[in-house]
Amino acid sequence: MEYVVIFEKGENSYGASVPDLPGCIAVGETMKEVKELIAEAIAFHIEGLQEDGDVVPPPSSHLLVQSDPDVSSALIAVQV
Repeated sequence: MEYVVIFEKGENSYGASVPDLPGCIAVGETMKEVKELIAEAIAFHIEGLQEDGDVVPPPSSHLLVQSDPDVSSALIAVQV
């Protein structure tokens, strides 16, 4: 599965969130670090949903992402 991830650059760090998985976030000192952390967070989030017997939201194929120089998006593939 591939989920859209929104990345934001802060003053001293980078953040990432997954619109399809509310509460699934990560923060890192570098973009490389936050990409690794959000991939792990997605896998952990999905595993938790499955263990609890909850429905895993499917990835959206159409998310509107506004253009902003401090915000970018990417698809992150996760094997669960």
